[in-house]
Order: sequence, then C-alpha cells, then structure tokens
Amino acid sequence: MSYEELLRVVHLSVGLGMNKLRLTGGEPLIRRGVLDFISRLADIEGLDEVRLTTNGVLLHEYASSLYASGIRQLNISLDSLHPEKFARITGKDFFKEVWQGIMTARDLGFRIKINIVAMRGINDDEFCDFVDLALNEPFSVRFIEFMPVGEKSSWQREQFIKADEIKDMVSGLGEFIPYKKGKFDGPARMFRLKANDGRQGNIGFISPISHHFCDQCNRLRLTSEGKLRSCLLNDQETDIKILMRQGITDEELQQVIKQTVLDKPKGHALQDLMESGGHMNCPGQMSRIGG
Repeated sequence: MSYEELLRVVHLSVGLGMNKLRLTGGEPLIRRGVLDFISRLADIEGLDEVRLTTNGVLLHEYASSLYASGIRQLNISLDSLHPEKFARITGKDFFKEVWQGIMTARDLGFRIKINIVAMRGINDDEFCDFVDLALNEPFSVRFIEFMPVGEKSSWQREQFIKADEIKDMVSGLGEFIPYKKGKFDGPARMFRLKANDGRQGNIGFISPISHHFCDQCNRLRLTSEGKLRSCLLNDQETDIKILMRQGITDEELQQVIKQTVLDKPKGHALQDLMESGGHMNCPGQMSRIGG
C-alpha cells in the first residue's frame, strides 16, 4: 500500500474510535520515506499515540529523527544479550548496533519495551539476566511464548516454554506484584518486581498459547499488502487495498473495517493442538503480518 492509502485507512479507523497505532513489520525503518509518514500520522487529530516495533539495527541512526517526528514508545526485539548467541538466533552479527541503538533511545527519553521470545535450550539461561536488565535500566522487559507462525517456521515443540514456567524460573529474584489491567491495555500480564536487593523493575509475560487472551484482544492488523486481519493466529483476511483501488467510498470502507471486527474469531486452538500432539503451524509469516 502507498502511504496515502495507509493514511486514509488510519483516518477512517480513528473516526471509528481507534486511538493508538503501532508500526511494525518486518522492519519498518527500512521503508523509504517512513519518517515523513510518521510525522503525518502524528498530526492526525484523535490519534493519541504512535508506537514503533523495531529490531534495533537502524535505531541509533534514526532515533533522534523518530523522537522529533512524535514517536515516544519503542518495542525492541532482543532474544539474547550475548553477541554470539544473538548472531545464531537472528542469522546476523548486529548485536553491537542493536545495543547502541537501545542506549541511544534510552538517553533520548524513549519509553522502551524489550521483547524476548522465550525458547527452551536457546535463551532460557538468560531469563534472569533479562530481569536484571529491567532492574538496572528504565525498560519494561516482556517474555513472549514462542509461536508457530510461518510456513517455514523454526518453531519446535520441545523449545516451547509456557509463560507460567518462565515466571517460576525468575520468581526467586523478588516479589512480583501484578498491575491492574486497563480497558485498552495490551496482551501482556505486567508485574512490578521488587527485587530482594531493593531494586525495582517492570516485567511482563505474553502467553498467546498457554493463556490466550482472545476475549480481551482489541487489535487489528493491516499488512503492507493491504490485508486487514483481526487475529494474528488466524489467516482470515480482508483485502482492502483492492477495494480502495476499485473506488470504495469512505463510508463503505468504514463498514468493511467494522465487519472485520465483527468477524473476529472467538479464539484459536493452539493450546489444544499442542496437548493433543496435532499440527502446530499458522501459515502466515510474522514478517508480513506484523506481530
């Protein structure tokens, strides 16, 4: 979709009550003209917050411009704190660049969430180190269950760790005090951690498989190809790009958006499939859908 098409959808969605937007991918910072697009988004009346999810590789270069364009909150994917392991997980030796970007963003005053996909035998030996990061830095650290998304997904059942088990693995570090969830909060179960040594930090657990939050989910995802989907783990999509290019009116497009919400699946069956030993794979690719 062109930026003009994306802006039209955002304007109409804000008119229907949407007030938060997150740019994700893939990696949003590689798209040409993205900073100007973000500035135009920030000017939309009624859109209270624009957030960005990034792998952090280009963050040091873009951080100042992002702040100037109106971004104040970043979600940064970081599955290891060890450069060698980071390279094995991502396939690229960019840990130094990512860490530099995180530190630059911190110094500029961004609110930062660090997202860790938890994988048994891969990075479970670093969970306490990530908690320590939350205690030492003004970051919210969030552990995410490994999801079987993508036709060529690297997901393996034996690497899956339930969010409750992750919490148990770090529970000895202090007292976890749950935050009360607000009506428009995201899927994470957030805790204020009071560490045994007096430090404090914010820790979250996102459990799309073991404790799915489908009944609380208020997300819509629009892919770069113009497909509107109401569930990350269900490949039901509405092609609004083709409708827009066929001349759909604003009122008709708002009705399509509303219908996509009404058709939102009641839930997914990944937990049942896991327990039964069934096929665990969602065909959509995370880089296209936007996690």
